[in-house]
Amino acid sequence: MNKDVRHHPLRDSHQDRTEAKQVPDTPQTRAPEYRLAFADDDFLCRDELRPVRLQLELLKPDLLMSEAGIESTIVLFGGARIPEPAKKDTARTKSLADLSKYYDEARKFAELMTARSMKTGGRENVIVTGGGPGVMEAGNRGAVDAGGRSIGLNIVLPHEQAPNEYVTPELCFNFHYFAIRKMHFLMRAAAITVFPGGFGTLDETFEALTLIQTGRMERVPFLLFGEEFWRGIINWETLADAGTISADDLELFKFVETAEEAIAAIDNWSDRKKRTALPDR
Repeated sequence: MNKDVRHHPLRDSHQDRTEAKQVPDTPQTRAPEYRLAFADDDFLCRDELRPVRLQLELLKPDLLMSEAGIESTIVLFGGARIPEPAKKDTARTKSLADLSKYYDEARKFAELMTARSMKTGGRENVIVTGGGPGVMEAGNRGAVDAGGRSIGLNIVLPHEQAPNEYVTPELCFNFHYFAIRKMHFLMRAAAITVFPGGFGTLDETFEALTLIQTGRMERVPFLLFGEEFWRGIINWETLADAGTISADDLELFKFVETAEEAIAAIDNWSDRKKRTALPDR
């Protein structure tokens, strides 16, 4: 994190926070009311402070990614329970074991995209995942294979998991609010890739598709890895036949199977626009 660059003569809040801990121990200074508001965790967690917490979760990762020079990202969604092929015998079901091939494809895709990113100084097309295990781990791992950096957007869950070991430490973030986390996935997205997964993956997929469908987000390459899996859980044509989506909406995404096929699809995306600046975020 960059050091605070002062543009005014007022006293530094870091200094006051440090000195406030060194005051004499009295009943008054022990009272929670005496704490500096911005250094009072209990105060910041009050219900009334929810708007402030939402703002902080939006602001902190955005500032730090900007300071790190991240201009655009390649989003990688996918299941936390999909093991790497070498450990597929630990999978809970045969279907999960069979899906382990997508761990390798995610890893290879992230490696190839990161190698490209590094040609631009590692500022564009940086891999971003949910920071957890499974396919997410594969994405961050592929970036490490290429010698580059990647982003992890973790979230606090009832059964807490540590970020996977391949996330770049200074680009590893933690969230309380799902909504703000999903915003950060898409704010810099130059392409979205989705591997087989569960409820979380489906939630992220359909929110992104809805934003694109309704014009709330610029159309970007949107790739679903594993056509058999996706057609097995969603009858896309039935939605179009029923009229609940337009037939044209089926062109918002493309099925792919391999990392190489995904990169070719991104390169040849018909609606791909050259970005000269980030969109209004």
